[in-house]
Amino acid sequence: MSFYEHTFVGKQDISEKDVNNIIDSCSKIIEASGKLLKTEKWGLLGLSRKIKNNRKGIFVHFKFESDSKTVGAIEKKLSIDNKVIRYLTVKYEKLDLKKNYFEESKILNEKR
Repeated sequence: MSFYEHTFVGKQDISEKDVNNIIDSCSKIIEASGKLLKTEKWGLLGLSRKIKNNRKGIFVHFKFESDSKTVGAIEKKLSIDNKVIRYLTVKYEKLDLKKNYFEESKILNEKR
C-alpha cells in the first residue's frame, strides 16, 4: 500500500450538503480497501484563472493509505460528477500528517 494526497475543487455555488456528500462518497471508497488518515476542508478559495466559468472553488484535501485501484475509483467517480471542477492525486512515500496547508494563512489573517 502507498500513501496518497488527493485534492478536489468543487464549483463555487454548490451547497455544504453537496460538499459533504462528495466527501462521504470518497471516504467510503477509500475505507473500503485502505485507511483514511486525514480530511481537510479548505473552504472557498480564489482560482488563479477561470476554470469552467468559475473564479472561485471549494477545496477539499484527503490524506490516505491505499492501493492504486482505490485512486482510480475515486478519480472515476469525480470525473463524472458535474459539481467537481478539478482533482489531483499525488503519491508519496511518507506523509506529514501534522501540517495543515492553510492553517498558517488563517493565523496571519487573524492578526491583521
